[in-house]
Amino acid sequence: MARYLHTMYPITDPERSRTFYEALGFTFAGDFDIVRNGELEATNYFFSIGDQESVLELTYNQDGRTYDLGTGYGHIAIGVDDLDTTLARQREQGIEPEREPYSVHEGGSRLTFVCASGPGLVASSAWSLGAW
Repeated sequence: MARYLHTMYPITDPERSRTFYEALGFTFAGDFDIVRNGELEATNYFFSIGDQESVLELTYNQDGRTYDLGTGYGHIAIGVDDLDTTLARQREQGIEPEREPYSVHEGGSRLTFVCASGPGLVASSAWSLGAW
């Protein structure tokens, strides 16, 4: 069974972004640093709305990158019971993950990203699939 987890948008100004989403009615739920090879790569800020917990993830990449309107890479996160079986079904449809499943931190959930693009789609989409 698949479950909606959250939607992610990249940001360039955490404080301004937090103020914006809180003005829309979201509440700050917490943050999570992503460290790779001993270096702080990004910080994820999670927001809830109503009784829906952590449904918005704002990602601040620590490398100072900027985005033009419409160029920020985001995703919709879906939790699945069996990541390997889900990926096998997608491969049968010709859909390959961007990379093999991995964990952001030791003992964390396994996840990967798959993209949907092509004829009939207005925009490319990315889904983060993970066994939660």
